[in-house]
Amino acid sequence: MRAAVVYNPVKIDLEAVRAIVQKEESAAGWDETLWCETSKEDPGRGATQEAIDAGVDLVIAAGGDGTVRIVAETLADHDITLALLPSGTGNLLARNMNLTLDDVEHSIHTAFTGDERAIDLGRIEVREGSGSSSSSVRKHAFLVMAGVGLDAKMLAATDEDLKAKIGWLAYVKAIFTALRDKNQLHVRYQLDDGEPSSIRAHTLIVGNCGTLQGNILLLPDASVDDGLFDILLLKPNGIGNWIQIITKVVFENGIIRRTPLGKFFKNTEIDALNYVKGKQLTVRFRHPQELELDGDPFGEARGYRIRMDEGALRVKVPAGA
Repeated sequence: MRAAVVYNPVKIDLEAVRAIVQKEESAAGWDETLWCETSKEDPGRGATQEAIDAGVDLVIAAGGDGTVRIVAETLADHDITLALLPSGTGNLLARNMNLTLDDVEHSIHTAFTGDERAIDLGRIEVREGSGSSSSSVRKHAFLVMAGVGLDAKMLAATDEDLKAKIGWLAYVKAIFTALRDKNQLHVRYQLDDGEPSSIRAHTLIVGNCGTLQGNILLLPDASVDDGLFDILLLKPNGIGNWIQIITKVVFENGIIRRTPLGKFFKNTEIDALNYVKGKQLTVRFRHPQELELDGDPFGEARGYRIRMDEGALRVKVPAGA
């Protein structure tokens, strides 16, 4: 058995991580680990492909959400297990799988000795361009969520230097910038085998996981292994609706549903915020919109098609978890 570490050199203490990996690989009886470094020009695809070509059995993704997403996207069609060494600002997949966030030794130990958990992978085909004759299609994968509207514009407005200094709090400034935009989406969509429909909305998020930075529970019923994605639709009309949305997300989702009595709590419906589940969603926008995948801006999209690839990825979790 052999592992590879695909790592962002900016995000980890390489010497410290090497020492821990050498200790764990030796204890587990594995061969010497392959080290594959990402770069600004290639944030993970080439490094992951190097590991695949070397015939490894396990890839440890050491970086932020962007690194993890690219590694997972590249591994998804290969019989290779993924392990996480959370090293970014959000660490959203690790957070949603209840993995250790700030313990390098525990994360590496789990990589070599843990159990495997099959999780779902979102497959997205993004249509660019201004019309059918000039459009092109990009294919990607995501583990956490794909968003259009407030979250995508917030990410596009985030100061990366400020984010490096204060972490996820940098998003607070960016969200106020994004809120100045009316964010009016004119959406034509089809969910699963339903009839095509149209709707106006402020924000549209398709999620495989529910928890965001700051431990905000945005999609309370989302699960990484239920074979479904959860859709959040925001349709606020004035400050009163925003107060309802904030109350629901922060108080109901973030507090009540996390208590022992949360499973008995009846979900309250509000007009400004709707949830729905599905396996495939096709969307077309009247005007190109900013898109984000797993917390990274992905430019403008004229539309997209998303399907849930059930159990497409195996991820290491602590033994017996």
